[in-house]
Amino acid sequence: MQKLMNSLLLIVAALFLSTAYMKDDDNHVPGSAKTFVLVHGSWQGAWIWQKVKEDLEKKGHRVVPVELPAHGDDPTSPANVSMEMYRDKVASFIGELGTKVILVGHSMGGSVITATAEKIPDKIEKLVYIGAFVPANGDDLLKLQGMDQGSELGPALVPSEDLLTIGVKADKLVYLFCQDGSKETQELLVAKYRTEPTIPFTYTFALTSANFGKVDKYYIHTAQDRVISPDYQKKMADAANITKRYTLNTGHSPFLSKPSLVSSTLLDIIKK
Repeated sequence: MQKLMNSLLLIVAALFLSTAYMKDDDNHVPGSAKTFVLVHGSWQGAWIWQKVKEDLEKKGHRVVPVELPAHGDDPTSPANVSMEMYRDKVASFIGELGTKVILVGHSMGGSVITATAEKIPDKIEKLVYIGAFVPANGDDLLKLQGMDQGSELGPALVPSEDLLTIGVKADKLVYLFCQDGSKETQELLVAKYRTEPTIPFTYTFALTSANFGKVDKYYIHTAQDRVISPDYQKKMADAANITKRYTLNTGHSPFLSKPSLVSSTLLDIIKK
């Protein structure tokens, strides 16, 4: 009887180990799970990440989209926001999570994750830019936007009278941001649209090799982008010495038009 019991225990142990290895391959084991913090760009909010969030959570990962002040449903007045406020909100979220994170930024969100990496580099496992600005030391967003000769955004911009916000012409919003999305997605983009605070665009970045420079970086290029041109994306990634790159054949908002493609790319990045 004892011999039989020992044999059964060995079989159970073998089954447990094989199941554990299977789960590890599928990124379901707690030890292999990652924490993603997702930062949206201009004229958008945390809502853009919903489908990507669902995809990553199905694989056992923790996903935290951040709503920047004066974006989405956040009630902060545009007169009271700054790049420092954006940075500190993201840093605060990360601090509460209690683990290193994969910090992802889209478009203007690339500048936010850059500032965050300079402040808390040891809490960031990887920085991932998706069709995003990558500031260098001494840059500001106004300068970066102005240097992109291939961008079609400039003529579509409409500043407010008090210059505290800037909008996008209604007939150009879908064309610029989600020309490759479904009708439903494009309608959502229009419904969720909100004008963009301008004060953070004047912030001058102070970056160091000791902080921002040491964080592992990836760039996901958006090949059909009309907001930040593909050529300018490459120029910024080159200047930041980002050699780990992916290219998606999408417009500026791949998380809306091709969310599963974004999710699978992020899952590939965490294996590197």
